[in-house]
Amino acid sequence: MLVVEDDVTIAESIAARLRAEGFSVDLAHDGPSGVEADAEREPDLVVLDVMLPGFDGLEVCRRIQARRPVPVLMLTARSDETDMLIGLGVGADDYLTKPFSMRVLSARVHALLRRVERSARADGGETGTKIVLGDLEIDVDQRRVTRAGTQAQLTPIEFDLLVHFAKRPRAVQPRERLLSEVWDWDVAGTGSGTRAVDSHIKALRRKLGADLIRTVHGVGYALEVGS
Repeated sequence: MLVVEDDVTIAESIAARLRAEGFSVDLAHDGPSGVEADAEREPDLVVLDVMLPGFDGLEVCRRIQARRPVPVLMLTARSDETDMLIGLGVGADDYLTKPFSMRVLSARVHALLRRVERSARADGGETGTKIVLGDLEIDVDQRRVTRAGTQAQLTPIEFDLLVHFAKRPRAVQPRERLLSEVWDWDVAGTGSGTRAVDSHIKALRRKLGADLIRTVHGVGYALEVGS
């Protein structure tokens, strides 16, 4: 694990909790050292604060995701949805607003790791599989997505979310089910959890077309491309 947080007290508290659960944890306290530590250590997961000296967490996330895909849990003292959208847009998988409990952070970390492991198993079991729905084509093995012949650059969580929808075209997926089956949360979340779902849906619409996913008000979402 890599924790990139400029508040030493918070960083040490997070590290202590994760180490108590058996993880090896490295710390960095600014943007440049966070990028350097990721390149040197290649952690399985990064806990990343948005507000950092040197350059901010958004730039850290861009740089580490450009080098290799890695699950990122972003932390912020601000609850503005714009910040969340930007963070998720540069490759973060999940988002926690300060203050948060260490129990919740631990649960999110474990959920992210379970999702990565499940995706790796699914990819291995579906080598060569392609899902074609109308003008949408998903290459599961290569983790590539095209619509109308144009390739879209999706983050790992966006790809997994799209595959979940594509395996159930037109079926309405409640937000709580998406949190459970895509994010792999043990307990369905509300608040920031459902907001994270909504933000990833917005990102998919922006990258693949506003008509791709239909909102079912009060319930969730459904994939609307033809078969």
